[in-house]
Amino acid sequence: MDKKNDKIQLQIAPPNIKTVEFFIKGTAPLVVHKFSQKAILQIRQKQEAGSVANKGKKREAKDFDSLFIGARHLSTDGWDGIPASAFRCAMISACRVCGFKMSLAKLSIFIKADGFDAVEGTPLVKILGDKPEKHESMVRIGIGGSGTDISVRAMYRNWGARLRISFDGDQFSEQDVANLLMRVGIQVGICEGRPDSKNSAGMGWGVFTIVNSEDEITE
Repeated sequence: MDKKNDKIQLQIAPPNIKTVEFFIKGTAPLVVHKFSQKAILQIRQKQEAGSVANKGKKREAKDFDSLFIGARHLSTDGWDGIPASAFRCAMISACRVCGFKMSLAKLSIFIKADGFDAVEGTPLVKILGDKPEKHESMVRIGIGGSGTDISVRAMYRNWGARLRISFDGDQFSEQDVANLLMRVGIQVGICEGRPDSKNSAGMGWGVFTIVNSEDEITE
């Protein structure tokens, strides 16, 4: 057989990427906790100082207002947002209760960003609704949760969002995406204290329902 004349035919279909839009409305508060740039700087300074980092160092007073601002994802246009990855990860996680392979969902569903974090460039989905309030709560810290601290986060009591979801039409139908998003809203949630929290059973925060329009979010 002359191998030079052999032909290999590849049967790979072109990507069948579709986009669908949904409006969601929170059915419980949304709590966001961005890792602040100040905290990153403090960790960097401590690592640069090495073994002398804590010697004779006074504990700096905690500025709760500054921590509240630092906990928010603010876009380059000044609006508050949610990392687009939060919705994508939640939809992938929801596949566990649907019998759909998470590894395939990871390659098949994406969230279009409304903008980007002004500092770190994280793709964001714009939060629609009321302005955030400062939320303070006690948290366990340290090895085995032996210590306690006050965590300052941003809470949005009345919130919603417009989601533009791109998906592989050969893996999902539009109704599949809608059903998956509904499961996220009820069973998974997003951001801090969500039912699908890695560290606990959550606080019941970050859950939502699908609505027909933006008007239903703010009414």
